[in-house]
Amino acid sequence: MTGPTDGGAAGRGGEPAPRWDGVVSWKALASRYALLPLRIFLGITFIYAGLDKLTTSGFLADSGPGSIGEVMRGVRDISALPALVDLALKSPVGFGYAIALGELLVGIGTLFGLYARVAALGGALISLSLWLTVSWQVNPYYLGNDLAYLMSWLPLLLAGAPLLSLDALLSARRRIP
Repeated sequence: MTGPTDGGAAGRGGEPAPRWDGVVSWKALASRYALLPLRIFLGITFIYAGLDKLTTSGFLADSGPGSIGEVMRGVRDISALPALVDLALKSPVGFGYAIALGELLVGIGTLFGLYARVAALGGALISLSLWLTVSWQVNPYYLGNDLAYLMSWLPLLLAGAPLLSLDALLSARRRIP
C-alpha cells in the first residue's frame, strides 16, 4: 500500500512520484532530467553545424576547396552507399542547403523541445546518412563521430522531450479544460 510517506503511486515512466510533503528523491529527480544534457548538447551542436555550413565561404558550392561538391566527390567511391552520394551530386548546392537547413531545424526543435521526436528522427537520419557516406571509411569505426551521434539521437527519439520543452507546455495547455 502506498501512502504519504513513501511517495504515493509511481510517476510517469515508472519513476517514483514526488512524496506528499513535496520532497523528491535525488534518484527520481536525476532520472526525470537525465536526457536534458543530451538534448542541450545535440540541439546546440546541430544549430552550430547548420549555421557553420550556411556561413562558411565556399561550402555551398559545386566545386572548389572545402565545397560540398568536392566533399561528395571525394567520398563517393569509399562510401557504403555510393548511390546516395550520386543523388547528392545531382545538385550538390541543393544538397548542401538541405543538410544545413535540416541541421538547423533539428537543432532548434531539439533545444526547445518542439516536435522533439520528429527532430530526433531528423537528427538520426542526418547522422545515419553522414555515417553511411562521409565517415564510412573511418577506421576503426569508433573514431568517426556520425555513428555516435546516431546512437545519441535514439534515446531522444524514444523519450521525446517531456520536461522543460515546448512539447510539454503545449501538451499541458491541451489538458486544461
